[in-house]
Amino acid sequence: MRSRYVLLVCFVATLGGLLFGYDTAVISGAIGFMVQHFSLSPAMEGWAAGSALVGCVFGAALAGPVSDRFGRRTMLMISAVLFLVSAIGTALPRTFTEFIVYRALGGVGVGAAAMTGPMYIAEIAPARWRGRLVSWNQFAIVWGMLVVYFVNYFIAGRGDESWNIVHGWRWMFGSEALPAAAFLLLLFFVPESPRWLAKQGRKEQARQILTKVDGPEHAARELVEIESTLNLESESLSELLQPRWLSVLWIGVVLAVFQQITGINVFLYFAPEILKTVAGAKMDVALLQTVLVGAVNMIFTVIAIRKVDHWGRKPLMLGGYAGMAVALFAIGVAALAGEIKAWILIAILGYIAAFALSVGPVTWVLLSEIYPTRHRGRAMAIATFCLWTANYIISQTFPMMDKNDWLVAKFNHGFPFLLYGTFSVLAVLFVWRCIPETKGKSLEEIEREWLHER
Repeated sequence: MRSRYVLLVCFVATLGGLLFGYDTAVISGAIGFMVQHFSLSPAMEGWAAGSALVGCVFGAALAGPVSDRFGRRTMLMISAVLFLVSAIGTALPRTFTEFIVYRALGGVGVGAAAMTGPMYIAEIAPARWRGRLVSWNQFAIVWGMLVVYFVNYFIAGRGDESWNIVHGWRWMFGSEALPAAAFLLLLFFVPESPRWLAKQGRKEQARQILTKVDGPEHAARELVEIESTLNLESESLSELLQPRWLSVLWIGVVLAVFQQITGINVFLYFAPEILKTVAGAKMDVALLQTVLVGAVNMIFTVIAIRKVDHWGRKPLMLGGYAGMAVALFAIGVAALAGEIKAWILIAILGYIAAFALSVGPVTWVLLSEIYPTRHRGRAMAIATFCLWTANYIISQTFPMMDKNDWLVAKFNHGFPFLLYGTFSVLAVLFVWRCIPETKGKSLEEIEREWLHER
């Protein structure tokens, strides 16, 4: 019964991840039609995707202080409202500027949910399940992507190209309103984070929730550990920037940035366009192949969720970045050769599989684990802020690199992938040197180990 309670609470929290994935990937099916509807240049095409990421940066920056002040659940509710407003607004814009405003507003929701969801799950889940349950959030993200790939393919098939240029892309964005409304409603039925409650001095409420999670003995033991770590530090940001925690903050920031500069969201935002220009597919075939990308993403994320608490965080990250590097170099070389179209699709699927098996879910697991409880909101906000900033830079620059005449003449659309492959090699070296193994440890044990090392 207790395990069912934990699973239901975490399921509701992961709906924020589903909306994260849905909102992230909906642009992939719509962007080609929007380019024609609004007569967009390559820079404006990048801005159509990147505007949401600007919102994500602000969402990540605000989510930490807001969730620390008002609670994790409250922050998730705010995210749900932003998702709902954005879905309606991006479906009904009269101008490109109006679209950008609502798209950025949805991005604020994405950035906040991306940080708060894993943190909420990590703070309520028992240590023995934490890696798997936090990884559920990544599964929800990729499930949301797969769902919207099907939705985009279905909507695009309802009319011809001229209908899609005028109406189809609007339905794609508007379809997000239904899961956003469901997320908002269900959040009224889940509890606040027990660690946040303990931090606010509401220990009896925290004890009641922890008892529901894993029994009274677990609740008593967890409260003792939580209180001991909360008493170690002050809440000030200046303390987080002192030497004993600054290196931990830096490791989380670099980990978050590497997840993005290795190119994952280029494939998720621009998959149909990549499959058209690099692999030579027609638009309808490219949309169908995007569904295949989403299916591979989901399958390997499921494997990662099942194995993250068995194989460990660090081995998965090392293997994942190595596999991504191989796939990215293969895509770049194949594009440069210009003749091996089928191999490009296979390499793309290999890249997605490597990311989904490791870097996708495990980055969020590590970010939710390595920071001290009292500073977790601020530290995750800083790391997530940097993650979305890197995402914006990559997403804004990809169309400009991919359609740059000089780069196309020299590399035949292969340059971005060779660049991302180089970043993946650097990520392998970083993980090998700097990332600790956190498998099977309580959040308080991890915190004490950091303090002991420093």
